[in-house]
Amino acid sequence: MFENEENIVVINHPLLSHKISILRDKKTGTNEFRKIVEEIAIFEGYEALKDLPTEEVEVETPIETCMVPMLQGPKLAIVPILRAGLAMVSGFLTLYPSAKVGHIGMYRDEETHEPIPYYCKLPSNIDERPIVVVDPMLATGGSACDAIDQIKKQGGKNIKFVCIIAAPEGVKKLHEKHPDVKIYIGSLDRQLNENAYICPGLGDAGDRIFGTL
Repeated sequence: MFENEENIVVINHPLLSHKISILRDKKTGTNEFRKIVEEIAIFEGYEALKDLPTEEVEVETPIETCMVPMLQGPKLAIVPILRAGLAMVSGFLTLYPSAKVGHIGMYRDEETHEPIPYYCKLPSNIDERPIVVVDPMLATGGSACDAIDQIKKQGGKNIKFVCIIAAPEGVKKLHEKHPDVKIYIGSLDRQLNENAYICPGLGDAGDRIFGTL
């Protein structure tokens, strides 16, 4: 379906599938929805951060001194695409509490469905850090592509993108424009509809996270 498919990872696990199914249910309320997004972010973060660099350091256990692996290099940068991406940040920080957090703000033009950027603030030394861009939905791919464009303009290189639900159209666009970016997906859905919403999807993630339906 996609070239260089090793850079497209659909995470296959029954617990993850179960949690995503709860998100899809229109009866799931704001509080539960928000908590499950955080839980899913922890799950996906575990997968996406498997290749963080480590180095051997010496520690003294109650029994003896030994060499053990510890994280190496500049701290991770987590960059949510506002506003829905904010809900995934706490999950990643549970795994990596010392990570730095940037923000990229975009909203969607309701007629053209194109993203309109309005804010970008990234951690210092972004060119040296591993970077994870998070957004619950990868629909048309426009916001993800533009966000990664902004990060690369500021020197970012080691970039991953993590979403909960994706449409094939958005994956294709992001993968073609940024083939170096590894994409992690909780569920690859069927398609976009005429309003550029993912089908079957879960509706507007931002509205459901923040209760602004």
